[in-house]
Amino acid sequence: MSTSLLLRNAARRRRMQGQPAPQPTLAEVFSDVASDGAAVGFVLSRLPARDGPVLWVQDFLSRRESGRPYLPGLPPGLRLLRVDVSRPADALRAMEDGLQCRSLRAVVGEIWGDPKALSFTATKRLALRAEHHDMPCWLIRRGAAANLSAARERWRLSSLPSTPHPDDPKSPHLPRWRAELFRARNAPPGEWVLNHDGTPDHQPAPAFLRDRTVGEVAPAAGRRAAG
Repeated sequence: MSTSLLLRNAARRRRMQGQPAPQPTLAEVFSDVASDGAAVGFVLSRLPARDGPVLWVQDFLSRRESGRPYLPGLPPGLRLLRVDVSRPADALRAMEDGLQCRSLRAVVGEIWGDPKALSFTATKRLALRAEHHDMPCWLIRRGAAANLSAARERWRLSSLPSTPHPDDPKSPHLPRWRAELFRARNAPPGEWVLNHDGTPDHQPAPAFLRDRTVGEVAPAAGRRAAG
């Protein structure tokens, strides 16, 4: 089932149950290993089902250390507008400008490390612009510490061995990630093992992950961490 269809069905169920749709805002995703694609896969799975391309901004170190998005591997129908800049400050400026463009689906930025430009004030500006213009904003951070930030959700993502293939247990099958939500405004912290088929193998995923294109494989006990 496509990402857009899953999200449309989820939104319809929320309306029928009288639940408000989550407000688009700023979320951060941390990845300790530069070559780990878990952060990108997780962000792609949570993009909203709306028309328009995704603005994808990378600073120089992010491109050098982790590479550019692999366009043939994107979900069908997803279009990217890529912006390559040298400095983190330029990446933040491009993201702010993109959040004011109503023709976009979302804004995604990749910034390496802990540059001075990425201050609490800078993240606050991104969060307020995203909420004011109803535009989801994701900030992927590799080689970074979880310093003070105004992001409404903060995640740690890492790749796990894929699920066994039904026809050959030695072959890779569905990708799996470990996702830790260590700070959120409207959800308790927790940790989950997710796959990319959208089908829960055991217990239902929490409300803010349910009906997405990720499904819970083995729930882990929620834990709190400083953020």
